[in-house]
Amino acid sequence: MQRFPWSSRNPGRREGRAAPADRPTIASAVRSVGRTPDTPGARARRTPRRRGALVLALTALGAVQLVGCSSGGSGVRASHATAEPADQPALRAFYQQKLTWSHCGKLQCATLTVPMDYAHPHNGRTFILPVIKSAATDPGRRIGSLVFDPGGPGASGVATLKSDGVASFGAAARARFDIVGFDPRGVAGSKPALDCTAPDDAEDQAHTTDQAGQSESGTDAPQPLYPRTDAERRAALADADRTAAQCRARSDEILPHIGTLDAARDMDVLRAALGDDQLTYLGWSYGTYLGTVYAEQFPHRVRALVLDGAVDPSQGWAQQALSSGRAFRKAVDDYADKCAQVVGDSCPADTPDGVRTLIADLFATTARTPLPVKDGTERVDQTTLQSAITASMYTPEAQWQDLSEALSAAREGDGTKLAAIANHGASLQDDGSDTSGATDAPGDAAASDAPADHGAAATSPRDNSTDILTAVNCVDTPHPRDPQAYWDVLDRAHRESGVYGASNVLSELTCRNWPSGPLTPHRVKADGLPPVLVVGTTGDAATPYDNARSLAAQLPGGMLLTYEGMGHTAYGRSNRCVTDAVDGYLVDLKPVRPGATC
Repeated sequence: MQRFPWSSRNPGRREGRAAPADRPTIASAVRSVGRTPDTPGARARRTPRRRGALVLALTALGAVQLVGCSSGGSGVRASHATAEPADQPALRAFYQQKLTWSHCGKLQCATLTVPMDYAHPHNGRTFILPVIKSAATDPGRRIGSLVFDPGGPGASGVATLKSDGVASFGAAARARFDIVGFDPRGVAGSKPALDCTAPDDAEDQAHTTDQAGQSESGTDAPQPLYPRTDAERRAALADADRTAAQCRARSDEILPHIGTLDAARDMDVLRAALGDDQLTYLGWSYGTYLGTVYAEQFPHRVRALVLDGAVDPSQGWAQQALSSGRAFRKAVDDYADKCAQVVGDSCPADTPDGVRTLIADLFATTARTPLPVKDGTERVDQTTLQSAITASMYTPEAQWQDLSEALSAAREGDGTKLAAIANHGASLQDDGSDTSGATDAPGDAAASDAPADHGAAATSPRDNSTDILTAVNCVDTPHPRDPQAYWDVLDRAHRESGVYGASNVLSELTCRNWPSGPLTPHRVKADGLPPVLVVGTTGDAATPYDNARSLAAQLPGGMLLTYEGMGHTAYGRSNRCVTDAVDGYLVDLKPVRPGATC
């Protein structure tokens, strides 16, 4: 999985519906993850600024690498799960549990208990996962549950529904299904939750240090997006190693157990607890990887899968980082070419070449002298500039206006608006959902009415999406230990995609000394899987369109629906053509014809 701006899915505006700021990640521009329909939802992707790179969602991105299976391409299912885990005595109690629903605002909340270690399910160690649902609007014709994952890895399905994420689903799907979200193991309201942040190392402090143009060594020189010298590369390695060591120190017990393979097994326990014989599922961005891993382990338990903004499980970390860099560079070129078409006179230059020149000049300027920010000590350095630009590629309809105004101000020496975009992007999931806590602010009915034992107290769980993004990426995808392997890919990425490629590679350094799980890059093996619908957006930077084509070709009976447009993911932010095709498949299992395009 890539550390790119994967998207998680946050509602945002979809299909003309006004919704809260978007999710990653599903959706969002810095996995989100933002997505928007005719009126895009703002989905920006979180970008771990300390390593100077945007984290694209699963492999979009990045996180997308997560989809690996067992070595040798034999597939996850044969190696890691029996055909009927519910029949195993050690797992029977987990599969037989019933969810106890309580009102949390207009929604219903419950908790699910799953074993922390599926190899030793009776050792007493568990994860307790928050679950939330929006009941079917036509209960008399209800088909069952539609489980979704908004992306990330690290996006909260609970927070997504609380922020009106149900608006991302078409009316037909909402009528016939209970829309069910959950926090995967280690995420947000999960107990325990992953914590890699020391008490005295607040995220804001790290952001302030970076934006002030100081390196972690205390010097005044901004950290480069493309470290060239031995000293710069040693500093990047030291920073990555500190991050990994800090995570082991605070969460070592659960680190081996938060990968996608186990999360997919949790989803099968959830299916059973919901009372569904088969799973109906929709995953955005990283959620496509989670759905793919589930399909490989439990093909006979699949009713319908929609995978929107695909991660390609056959790609390794280097392929994903290079692909993501090329896609983001193209997205910025698209911004230059189509800026006037989308935002009119707000475009920061009169011609596409003028926009490209302005952006190049700003990268050169901020490398030497970071831009000041009004009413604060922050500064906009190269990393902040790149974060702001990349985050704005998730939902052009919702984000290009602000980006254009910010670039125009930066040309005059004012970095205030760029800093605001970058800071906002850092609190968004892949899907674009906002994790800053606004969703559950005091007075929010969904938060205040929820029973405490369901993890829905008036105060939101700590946003640990950056921690999860790193941890799951590292556990899911094998990484080399030799630093030179990263420098070789870094140099190539910079040649191909400039700063957009280099930042993706730097974000992988943390995985160098990380425990990895059993998944490896592989082509999908899921004998007996029913037809699966893959949705790809031609201008998606977080999860490039080629990933969707590849995944659809790997799946038995895979169907590809192409959305010709820009931004991350399509369902819930594109047009009625996509909505009708996806809802028709989910509700009636209606196939999508070969070559279908919206």
